[in-house]
Amino acid sequence: MAKPTTKYVCQSCGYVSPRWTGKCPNCDGWNSFVEEAPTPLKVVRKSGGVASKVGAVSLKDVDALTDVRFPSGVGEVDRVLGGGIVAGSVILLGGDPGIGKSTLMMQVALHLKNKVILYVTGEESPKQVKLRAERLGRPTDNIQLLAETNLESITDVIESGSPDIVIVDSIQTLYNPNLESAPGSVGQVRESTAMLTRIAKTKNIPIILIGHVTKEGAIAGPRVIEHMVDAVLQFEGEKHYAYRILRGIKNRFGSTNEIGIFEMHDTGLREVVNPSEVFLSERSYGASGATIVASMEGTRPILIEVQALVSTSSYGMPQRTATGFDLRRLQMLLAVLEKRVGINTGAHDVFVNVAGGIRIDEPAADLGIASSIVSSLRDVPVDSQTVAIGEVGLGGEIRTIAFCDKRVQEAAKLGFKTVIVPASNAKKMRSSAGITIVGVETVQEAIKRLLD
Repeated sequence: MAKPTTKYVCQSCGYVSPRWTGKCPNCDGWNSFVEEAPTPLKVVRKSGGVASKVGAVSLKDVDALTDVRFPSGVGEVDRVLGGGIVAGSVILLGGDPGIGKSTLMMQVALHLKNKVILYVTGEESPKQVKLRAERLGRPTDNIQLLAETNLESITDVIESGSPDIVIVDSIQTLYNPNLESAPGSVGQVRESTAMLTRIAKTKNIPIILIGHVTKEGAIAGPRVIEHMVDAVLQFEGEKHYAYRILRGIKNRFGSTNEIGIFEMHDTGLREVVNPSEVFLSERSYGASGATIVASMEGTRPILIEVQALVSTSSYGMPQRTATGFDLRRLQMLLAVLEKRVGINTGAHDVFVNVAGGIRIDEPAADLGIASSIVSSLRDVPVDSQTVAIGEVGLGGEIRTIAFCDKRVQEAAKLGFKTVIVPASNAKKMRSSAGITIVGVETVQEAIKRLLD
């Protein structure tokens, strides 16, 4: 019999190496390799040497489930999941330590009063979990606590009890006694997720896994387990802000464009029904370098204030800093302003910030960023009753954007008087009562309209 050889697995990306290496060749992580002994394979012989028969099923003969979702009781969570929790699905929730992952899942459990919930805690004692539940609301009899990290014991409880939903906090604390690696290693996390996924699919029980994140902000071991689960949710937000954002990274049963917005209080997380009013509640009036933009997060328009500060550089190399906005796109906008508008920022430091701790990824905020930069450079404020929407092209043109009608309606609802939109969008829009729609074709025309 061949002697089993050990292997070294990177705990960041799952790369396997036959020997220990200081730097991972796949993800460039340092000191991330851990030795793992291979699990001996159990050979099961068939009686008479006849293999088991597995038959294929015609697609048209498969019964389609019409009612596979049930609401979680938290509207923002249902929005991100696409309408509710799907029976038999496996959901991975990740986020920074202390961001509120356990709080969010406990609130979901407290709202599901008609479901039997098994809450598996591997990091806290049952007393600690009860203290959190009492702080968030009155605990109900349908929540069962299991303080266990042994994977086999957990699966036995799930199969014998048959709960309606299972919450595991966290997946990195579970271990399979058949594996020699430590809990939290890539092998343990992969094996634990695979076994829980098998139970979820066979018994049609939704399972929610809470996962840690790495120092880069990604869910620990994403390349190892993200293909095993049905949905990957990221719970993010700045610790210095009270707002939290639930963002869908992967969802087999819905869109990944939706976000859920919460506000942290001493009594738990509260849903933000109108995020535009929240993000604009502390905006400054009459100050230069601030513009209101309308960003689409899924199917919901959100009005956000984008700020820019342009100051004379004290160093040989000017600084370019962006918070909540893509730095490479900021550099592209500065190049367009210099080439097409004649605004040179080569001797100035440029700082861009999206107020409220939210991040904007869509190009429709380009016009607002550009106008804020020019406003700060000239020290001329942008009209506080105007919203700027548009994508800036390399030729200085303002390109067409999607969902322009919803953005304008949101601006009108909050009392804004003027909306700057691409000229191609303005031709197709109807005039809205109480708000003026101005179409622009170039970034130079838009800046002149906003600042002059």
